[in-house]
Amino acid sequence: MYPNHTPGQPAQRAVEVHHLTPIPPPVVQAAPVVPVQPGTVPAVASVVLPDGRVVTGYAIDPARPEPVAAKPPVSRAAVNVALGGVGFLAVCGGLLLLTSFIAALTAFIGQLIVLAAVIFGGWIAVQVLGTSGGKGSTTVNIRKATFKRNHFHG
Repeated sequence: MYPNHTPGQPAQRAVEVHHLTPIPPPVVQAAPVVPVQPGTVPAVASVVLPDGRVVTGYAIDPARPEPVAAKPPVSRAAVNVALGGVGFLAVCGGLLLLTSFIAALTAFIGQLIVLAAVIFGGWIAVQVLGTSGGKGSTTVNIRKATFKRNHFHG
């Protein structure tokens, strides 16, 4: 309950009234128009259209773009340093690729040598450990053999 409130009577409160303050619109003053005479009086041009009408008016010069500011010159030393850096990086990259290629080629040749050794070793093993007495093979009993004039007789 409110402190000023007594039973049977309505409560009273202090009321503040706020009034709006209007903001005056900004004052716009038109700039005075000052006529400017051109340096020279432009020539009046007349054009005859194909249907016979004549159009007269002033020739208007096309708008010229502002001159582009000259770029500052690049020093030869800066160009040489940049080209030298690019060349150095190209050589380093080429050497890296070359060493990688040589390492891969060396590994490939090593694998080919191992493969040839395995195939040739397998062929030798088949020849040595193959069955004797088969087609195209000769069995020699050395104890019964005699040597005569560099010929081997059995």
